[in-house]
Amino acid sequence: MILPIVGYGDPVLRKVGDTISPEHPNLKEIVANMYETMYNACGVGLAAPQVGLSIRLFVIDTTPFSDDDDLPTEEQKMLNGFKRTFINAKIVKEEGEIWGFNEGCLSIPDVREDVFRHGKITIEYCDENFNLKTEVFDGLVARVIQHEYDHIQGILFTDLISSLKKKLIKNKLQNIMDGKTRPDYRMKFCNKKGR
Repeated sequence: MILPIVGYGDPVLRKVGDTISPEHPNLKEIVANMYETMYNACGVGLAAPQVGLSIRLFVIDTTPFSDDDDLPTEEQKMLNGFKRTFINAKIVKEEGEIWGFNEGCLSIPDVREDVFRHGKITIEYCDENFNLKTEVFDGLVARVIQHEYDHIQGILFTDLISSLKKKLIKNKLQNIMDGKTRPDYRMKFCNKKGR
């Protein structure tokens, strides 16, 4: 089932997600719905707070990035088919060169800004079967994970840009809150009347 994506300004996007157990109600259905919602919106990642659930869960499929001919062949191969579910994730180390990339977010449509992040991360998480894993990722995979991880920490990519850039996008953010933006996927806006 395709869920509405929560827009910028909704308080759920600012909450630190709760840890969940294998007995969490309807977990398999939630994960399936999140993938369906992400694909419908042409995203590469989606976190539970973006569908109104304040839990430590996010899903990723970086396959769309693998078509980028500007990327090295090895990175394209890594991105193609990289699909993971992250439950109760914790980034334990960020390292490597800090580099910028133009990021966007399904909860903040029509806004893109350069965000600087570490190139390599070590993350502990449970997969959809609650198998505990510790893995190291780098490049665009690490960046997508960091972006979605921020969501379960109550952080948005717009928090990581300069105050000047924040001023420049202030009206766009207000338009999102007021429901005046028109993405081609379902959204729930915090200030829109009759929502």
